[in-house]
Amino acid sequence: MESLQEFLLNKGYTKIKLHLTKTNHFEIIAKINGQKGLFILDTGASSSCVGFEAIDTFKLKAKESDIKAAGAGATDMLTQISKRNKLKIGKWKKDKVALILFNLSHVNTALVNHDSKPVDGIIGADVLKKGKAVIDYEKKYLYLKL
Repeated sequence: MESLQEFLLNKGYTKIKLHLTKTNHFEIIAKINGQKGLFILDTGASSSCVGFEAIDTFKLKAKESDIKAAGAGATDMLTQISKRNKLKIGKWKKDKVALILFNLSHVNTALVNHDSKPVDGIIGADVLKKGKAVIDYEKKYLYLKL
């Protein structure tokens, strides 16, 4: 019987190593508009997000948004949106990715307080759905369909 890895790679998926933090989150390296960053993989986040402080780093064109963000103990946070971004995770690439921009300081404060590194953003369910994601929790790999 073939392994999950063999099965998915034969079906045209690529595998990306995940790093489990002390806070029990998976971290992942991704590139936005050619710039590398550190992200939390969050299946419960409906949209992928980037912190306001990383707008220049990732060359994002921000526009005002009516969407209010909520999560990790904070609610009604003001957001902006950046459309048409290039996202690359491992060998998987997607153009025209929309990202929600908001203040990630509460997330990063919690991470740092638990001896984890601050992150540039969150990879959410929108990207995971586009990539037909499969997460192997035991072996700590994310698989995305090329």
